[in-house]
Amino acid sequence: MNGAATVASALAEAGALGLDRLDAQLLLAHVLARPRIWLVAHDDAVLEAAQRTAFGSLSVRRHAGEPVAYLVGEKAFHGLVLRVDASVLVPRPDTEVLVDWAIELLAGKADARVVDLGTGSGAIALAVKHACPGASVLATDISDSALAVARNNAERLRLDVAMQLAAWWRGLEGRFDLILGNPPYIAGDDPHLAALRHEPTLALTPGGDGLAALREIVAGARDHLAPGGRILLEHGYDQAEAVQALLVAQGFEGVETRRDLGGQSRCTGARVGPFAA
Repeated sequence: MNGAATVASALAEAGALGLDRLDAQLLLAHVLARPRIWLVAHDDAVLEAAQRTAFGSLSVRRHAGEPVAYLVGEKAFHGLVLRVDASVLVPRPDTEVLVDWAIELLAGKADARVVDLGTGSGAIALAVKHACPGASVLATDISDSALAVARNNAERLRLDVAMQLAAWWRGLEGRFDLILGNPPYIAGDDPHLAALRHEPTLALTPGGDGLAALREIVAGARDHLAPGGRILLEHGYDQAEAVQALLVAQGFEGVETRRDLGGQSRCTGARVGPFAA
């Protein structure tokens, strides 16, 4: 880029590099510490040399596939702004379907005990706690670094969510009214993994057919549910029948699957014993 760089010319160069315009705007707004809408009204504003360099560096990294959320350090999820880094998955809008379902089930149950297995950034646990402040929420993860991110988000958002280092049920005691989980479920040979190379592999795939973590969670769920308790699990778009079968085999009742924003089967839930609606 020759001469002075303006907002308009910087965005044009990012577009020429191949960046989506929204991504470029988000990155530039981050560099300038301005709302994205500000860019529209100030497209002739001149960038300082340091801003120009920073935006150019972020644009190159985004072009290489690094998620925007990692580059700006945050991601909006269910009305909350979460800090994220490369030790956790970027929260997806489709996961909000699971949160909405959980909130429905917790309505009127102020003292419910909830556990979020494999919390990552804390997205599910924090969103549920934010919507249902009376619930007692525990978030677990096998990764120390992921729990550090979740704990930071909880403290910054002033949401009282307990954190525990645990590998699914190992090291976890007690019974819960609601079990939530978005475990790794992508098959080990899925070609889509290549596009997700910047995110933690441990949180994306357990290898094999992608069902190992889901199997382990379902197998131990009954021993950790209170009478009438529920389990809700996110899974791959083509795994609903397999997860339903796992739940039925363990004696769960009322098995149901809900679709995500794109119309794909995304979350499956069930109950154990009588459920007081």
